[in-house]
Amino acid sequence: MTRPTAPAAPTAHLLTLAAGWTASRALMLWLLVHDDLPLLGGGSVAREVQRLYFRWYGVLAQGTFPADDRLWQYPPGAGPVLLSPGLLPALTYFEAFVALTLAADVLILLALTRAGRRPGRSLRGAGYWTAGLPLLLQVPLARYDVQVTAFAVISLLTLSRSPRACGVFAALGALVKVWPALVLLGMPKGRTTRSAWTSATVTATAALALLAAVFSSPFSFLRQQGGRGVQIESFGGTALSLATRAGWEGRVRYQYGAMEFVGPHVPAVAALSLALTAVVFGLLLLWRVRARHWTEATPFDAALTAVLLFTVTSRVISPQYLVWLLGLAAVCLTSRYTSQRPVAWLLLAAAAVSGLDYPVLYAEVVHCTWTGVAVMVVRNGLLAAAAILSFVRLWRSARPAVVPLPAASPVRPLPEWELSAP
Repeated sequence: MTRPTAPAAPTAHLLTLAAGWTASRALMLWLLVHDDLPLLGGGSVAREVQRLYFRWYGVLAQGTFPADDRLWQYPPGAGPVLLSPGLLPALTYFEAFVALTLAADVLILLALTRAGRRPGRSLRGAGYWTAGLPLLLQVPLARYDVQVTAFAVISLLTLSRSPRACGVFAALGALVKVWPALVLLGMPKGRTTRSAWTSATVTATAALALLAAVFSSPFSFLRQQGGRGVQIESFGGTALSLATRAGWEGRVRYQYGAMEFVGPHVPAVAALSLALTAVVFGLLLLWRVRARHWTEATPFDAALTAVLLFTVTSRVISPQYLVWLLGLAAVCLTSRYTSQRPVAWLLLAAAAVSGLDYPVLYAEVVHCTWTGVAVMVVRNGLLAAAAILSFVRLWRSARPAVVPLPAASPVRPLPEWELSAP
């Protein structure tokens, strides 16, 4: 008797995912190995790990955060992540860092695949992550944003089984880079929200206490973060780039670990970015209060919307920020009920343009040539469209379903014999 062939499809999909991940990550590694090529950044991508992270590793290994380093702008949870390559002493710091980044990448893929194989779910999220990350070229392998994204992805995907675990992973991610705390915004109201938020609060408090006991100066990052200006790849930076082409007298300078604008009106642009961040925070709170209809995808969709809105209003939009958005979009696509499918496609396009922005055409962006300005207008235009569409679709999806009332039966006119009856 011939065996049924229906179960072969999931196996074929898994093999395709594995092959796609292996081939795409091999390409990313090849790009990283040849990072010194001018078209790939002239060594600038790998240099951040080889020099900056490694220097911080030496300071952190002595039990203190780099308090006097203006480039240190990360929460205390970043310390253990940057120390983690020491767990692989047979490798150089750079090699161990890349190996652990790939391990976090695999962990995300496995989490998305497991979620996608549940009844009523989809493997589109795993496929999206596999295909989307290489659009950023070698950059994700030389930044620790993949590790942070792993915390956020696992936090959301554990929600249905354990809200407490969801809160734990969100808190741990927030201690590394603050944004994973936003994944808790869309928790279903009631017991689930209380459980997740309480767990996150307890975890964050305990972890902060432990880090403060082990390291000195754990909150020094706040001083450096407050001094940030307008980075050239942000929305404000794009506006200033256009102003430069129109004769504005500002210039680009390396400070606080990024290329930022200095000159007239830059503080006003930075203040406007902060004001817009406050506005979107208010909009998200309004959505939370007004939302009445929740599906299994609502927490996923809300997380993507929140991080996307905070990204587009930030004074800094580094290319690796797209790693966060691709990871959250992949989580949304594991559910058939998501409202964010068009947003996910826009983010893929934005990621592809970000690969051009950095490292391929970064010199053009820094010097505000027409080519560089055009690249940033397109990339940030795609992000703006994605942010607006994401919020609109999230808002509409939270409306309670309107059940139409049955139409009233038409009144039948009485026949003449009934009207004349006594």
